[in-house]
Amino acid sequence: MIILYGIKNCDSVKKARLWLDKNEVVYQFHDFRGDGLSMEQLQGFIAKASWEALLNKRSTSWRQLSDEQKTDLNAEKVAVLLLDNPTLIKRPVLQADEQFFIGFNAETYQTLL
Repeated sequence: MIILYGIKNCDSVKKARLWLDKNEVVYQFHDFRGDGLSMEQLQGFIAKASWEALLNKRSTSWRQLSDEQKTDLNAEKVAVLLLDNPTLIKRPVLQADEQFFIGFNAETYQTLL
């Protein structure tokens, strides 16, 4: 089963969905805002990809965090930050069975799928 996680109005997510649709890939879309996000899901993401890969330090949401929130980061602290602020997650997150990819790259999608 293929699941694409993200936020529906994110440009990268839109590109990924368009690519999947054009290539007739059957997938389920999970919107972090509409469908929610659990700590278990986040811990699964972190276990497969690492918190460093998931955390988008170039986002507006990251810049709005306090210096205290940005220091002494570890998997536990980042999981709480991501749960409270799903826009801090690099998007999209693609899960295809046991494969896991963060961000959109057409060549990578072609290889994975």
